[in-house]
Amino acid sequence: MISKKNVSLKNYTSFGINQKVKNFYLIKNIDDINKSLKSIPENQKRIILGGGSNILFTKDFQGSILYNNILGKKIIKENEKFVYVEFGAGENWDNIVDYCVNNEWYGIENLSLIPGSVGAAPIQNIGAYGTEIKHFIHEVKGVNLSNGRFEIFNKKSCNFSYRNSIFKSKLRNIFFITHVTIKLYRNKKLNFEYKEVNDFFKNKDLTKITLKELRNAIIKIRKSKLPSPKTLGNAGSFFKNPLLKSKEFHLLQKLYPEISSYKTSENHKISAAWLIEKCGWKGYKKNNVGVYKKHALVLVNHGCKSGKEIFKLSEKIKKSVKDKFNITLEREVNIY
Repeated sequence: MISKKNVSLKNYTSFGINQKVKNFYLIKNIDDINKSLKSIPENQKRIILGGGSNILFTKDFQGSILYNNILGKKIIKENEKFVYVEFGAGENWDNIVDYCVNNEWYGIENLSLIPGSVGAAPIQNIGAYGTEIKHFIHEVKGVNLSNGRFEIFNKKSCNFSYRNSIFKSKLRNIFFITHVTIKLYRNKKLNFEYKEVNDFFKNKDLTKITLKELRNAIIKIRKSKLPSPKTLGNAGSFFKNPLLKSKEFHLLQKLYPEISSYKTSENHKISAAWLIEKCGWKGYKKNNVGVYKKHALVLVNHGCKSGKEIFKLSEKIKKSVKDKFNITLEREVNIY
C-alpha cells in the first residue's frame, strides 16, 4: 500500500481543481484495503475515489481518500449465448468497453466514452443512448469498510434505479468495490432505439451495422456535444434528468408544447439540459466557470481555484429552473 500526505486532487478528478486531501491511500488489492483501514484514524472521514469523474471538492478534504487502482480482467464463465467477464474496479471504463467490442461481446457499446472507472459504473448505474449498466451487471464484489468483510452483491441486491444504487445510497463510502462482473451477449444484439443513434445511421441498413461501427458512432455523437475533461475540466452531466408523473408532465406540456422529454414505463423523463437552456444558461461564462456552449447540462472549469465557484453556479442554475418551471433539479455529481 502506498500512502501520502497532503496530496493535490487536480489529476485525480475530472474537474481538475487543485484541492488537497490530508491522507491519500493508493489501493491495488484487498490487502491494501485492510492495511489502510488500520492506518486511518478512528472517526476520520473517508472517501472512496475511482476515476474522479463524478465528484466536486469545494474545499480541501481533511480526511482520507482510498484511491481505487485495482486492475485486471478475466472470463468467469461462458456459454453459447453469454460471456461473464470480471473486471478490476480500478480499470478505466472506456478501455473496458473497447476491450469488449474488440472481442465482439455485445451490450455496453452504447456506454462508450463515459469517463470514470469500472467501479463507478454500478455505483452510478451509468447510462447513455438507451442503455443502462444495470442490465449487464452480474455481480459486484468488494469489502465492507465498516467491518472489513468481503461481500458479493448480485444484480437484484444492488437496488438499481435511475443513476442510483445501494452503493451510492445506503453503502456510500462504506462498500469498497474491488471487482465487477459483467454479463455480455456473444451473438449480435445492437441497440439503435435512442433517436440520436438512429438518426446517425439514417438511410443505412441497421442489420449490417457492426459492433465497432456502433461504438464509433457513439463516440462521435458524444464528442460533438461533450468536452473532454483532458482539455476542459468538467464532470459530464452535472444534473439528473428529472422524472415527472403523467399529470405533472401534461400540465407542463400545455405551457411548453416543445418540451424535450422521454416516456419511461411509469414517468416522463424531462431533459435537464432543455430546462437549463430555456433559462438562458447555455454558453454562460463568468470569471473562471461556465456552462458548456454545446450542452447546457455540462458545467465547466475555466481555471477556477476552488470548487466553490462551480457549486455556486450550480445553485444559481437550480434556482432559476425552480423559479421558471417549478422543478427541482438534483445533482448527479457528488459534492464535498
